[in-house]
Amino acid sequence: MYPEQLRYMQEVKRALDAKGHGLLEMPTGTGKTITMLSVVTSYQLAHPEVGKFIYCTRTVPEMEKVLAELKNLVKYREKHGIRVPVLALGLSSRKNMCIHKDVVDEGSRDSVDAKCRKLTASWVRDRAVDDQEIELCSFYEQHEKAGPEAMLPPGVYTLQDLRNFGREKGWCPYFLARHMMEFANVIVYNYQYMLDPKVSNLVSRAMERECIVAFDEAHNIDNVCIEALSVNLREQTLNNATRNVGRLNRVIAQAKATDADRLRKEYNRLVQGLVDRGALPAARTGGEDWLQNPALPTDILQEAVPGNIRRAEHFVSFLRRFIDFLKQRMDTRQVESEAPATFLQKLKDQTGIDAKSLQFCYSRLNSLMRTLEIVDTDDLMGVQLVADFATLIGTYDTGFAIIIEPFDERLPSIPDPVIQLSCLDASLAIRPVFEKFQSVIITSGTLSPIDMFPKILNFHPVVIQSLPMTLARNCICPVILAKGNDQTQVSSRFDSRHDVNVVRNYGKMLVEMAKTIPDGMVCFFVSYMYMDQVVSKWNEMGILNELMEHKLIFIETQDVVETTLALDNFRRACDCGRGALFFSVARGKVSEGIDFDKHYGRAVVMFGIPFQYTLSRILRARLEYLRETFEIPEKDFLSFDAIRQAAQCVGRVIRSKSDYGMMVFADCRYTRVDKRDKLPGWITTRMKDSHLSLSVDMLLQVAREFMREMSQPIDEEANNRMLFTEAEANAVAAQS
Repeated sequence: MYPEQLRYMQEVKRALDAKGHGLLEMPTGTGKTITMLSVVTSYQLAHPEVGKFIYCTRTVPEMEKVLAELKNLVKYREKHGIRVPVLALGLSSRKNMCIHKDVVDEGSRDSVDAKCRKLTASWVRDRAVDDQEIELCSFYEQHEKAGPEAMLPPGVYTLQDLRNFGREKGWCPYFLARHMMEFANVIVYNYQYMLDPKVSNLVSRAMERECIVAFDEAHNIDNVCIEALSVNLREQTLNNATRNVGRLNRVIAQAKATDADRLRKEYNRLVQGLVDRGALPAARTGGEDWLQNPALPTDILQEAVPGNIRRAEHFVSFLRRFIDFLKQRMDTRQVESEAPATFLQKLKDQTGIDAKSLQFCYSRLNSLMRTLEIVDTDDLMGVQLVADFATLIGTYDTGFAIIIEPFDERLPSIPDPVIQLSCLDASLAIRPVFEKFQSVIITSGTLSPIDMFPKILNFHPVVIQSLPMTLARNCICPVILAKGNDQTQVSSRFDSRHDVNVVRNYGKMLVEMAKTIPDGMVCFFVSYMYMDQVVSKWNEMGILNELMEHKLIFIETQDVVETTLALDNFRRACDCGRGALFFSVARGKVSEGIDFDKHYGRAVVMFGIPFQYTLSRILRARLEYLRETFEIPEKDFLSFDAIRQAAQCVGRVIRSKSDYGMMVFADCRYTRVDKRDKLPGWITTRMKDSHLSLSVDMLLQVAREFMREMSQPIDEEANNRMLFTEAEANAVAAQS
């Protein structure tokens, strides 16, 4: 056990003992995942009163990695005589768990969900009793038939394990996992299942207060919270919503002609204000579970639906009026920004629609779709987004802004109108999590400056620590490139972006580094636009041809399939010894979830400081809100956000203590103390004074010396001396 791992365990235990929340930064590549799993699962064994351990990740690969680590931990315990039954499982969307061939082939997540409902909805199953021609999902039917016997034996189940078990038993893995969450000790799933009210109210509502929640790789958790409560409506969305309303009208008319009693029963339920405001009775079970109200649980009105939207035809007319108003507001030639209260007042003046009716919009739409027995929900995404927008704008009068833009400011000649309901307060989405669960641990390798998170998330952690990194050798080499050999300062600041000398110096530096650094190198740019601009100029200057003489070049695009293919070929080029460069973008998919360990990343170059687009209306509104509500200066938040993104990018290069790599911060602004000091301590403590303002020649000299030093055999004895034995760990723990 490394010293930082022991310290991390102690800090987590402090938070659990205090029944409070924790904020912990642990350096990249130091075994944060296995350390967290070890201490929390051990705490569960020592304290049976503690509930489930809910481990939240951002991506499916991270989820699989966590479960694989937990498998190894359970095996290790069994090897040492600790045989305690453990049930751990991962939960993801139907798309990632379904084993029905026809459903999986649908492609997108929404299409898979809709196809699943077509085969599993309660009314579809009811009709199939009398009509054998109606297709059902055999896996769901077998799972339902097994009833209480549809159980998972103790063990650790990845998504692939669940799919394999489902095929073996003939049971649906998705609904099996949902059912087994009640009995599991450890559950691993995506942030959205905890933070997005539409999903969390469905999946996580029954979790007990004693559960322990961990958000891993949580350096961007505030952005996830904001996205969970934000809605964008484009012109195409509103046009689709209009068509959706027309379809609902036709289905209602058909239902009136063939089964009017169904609509009458729904109306009576709504009048009486029954549970879920008109949802079908719980006795009818099926796979048609719907996304829940987008408002937070404590903000949902517990009363009957207003009379003006109880009847189906009145509600559809209500939706049509609201959509027409949104279209009218979207028809503007200048950017408009207003508070929810102003928007609602204009809405009421023009249409007579009040905020209370809007609050019930999403739930009322769900009730209507259930009553009309609509399963192809993917075709009704437009009206669902409008209902989502309506419910949020009717519920919240602070912490949100409505921004209407007729075009993207970066492409003013192309009309692209959008109405954005933007959440400005990240604490809104995570507040129910802090209130419901006694211990929530937020952790990552790049949380610095760590004292910003309690402010923007508005919580009070009992533990807040940024841990150091112990190394047997200096296997990371962070440096700052401040100027080219011609003494021109290099920077990605806006007034320097078109400077040919800056672009040429960046290119020449990269060519020389490609000659010096073996195997793989990763380069991060501040945006796709800047990357395209620089790469285009490098092509004109002949720099790309020079680079290709030493390494192959692969580029991240905004297309997921193209980027995946580029990554595969990048790795093949590194594996065969040809060497490769990967051009990527800060805040992109690669910077967030892809590791360039070992020979795939011997150096990472961060071109510039990845500040957000500061003319963005949404960003301006959020900065104003943070300043007025939390007294956070704009400059402080912008620097905090940019530097954490830069740290996340360069952190991709080192994934273990036996790994090594250079971290090049290529921008003269990193030499300033107010920027550099916001980097994680495990990076800044290894940044020598002589490496704070290098030219290209000086950088190459440092790179050669570092690579020569790293080429020497690893001193395993020195590495082992850093490890605590059990006796040493106990002694240190006893002293603390």
